[in-house]
Amino acid sequence: MNTANLLWGLLFGSIGVGFLIYARRERAPVPLVAGLALSIYPFFINNTLWLVLIGVALTAAPYFIRL
Repeated sequence: MNTANLLWGLLFGSIGVGFLIYARRERAPVPLVAGLALSIYPFFINNTLWLVLIGVALTAAPYFIRL
């Protein structure tokens, strides 16, 4: 694990916690799932490129998926 993975994981984990707080207040299922995924997935991805690509996709998901 290198410094880039740690910093990107911290960034996307923080965004995930923000989504979790928002989802709890608004009772919204999509930000809840995205927040959980953003908080957990950095533990399992070792490649920095994949970490960023998956993080950007999960961060954008609540904007494009409306339920």
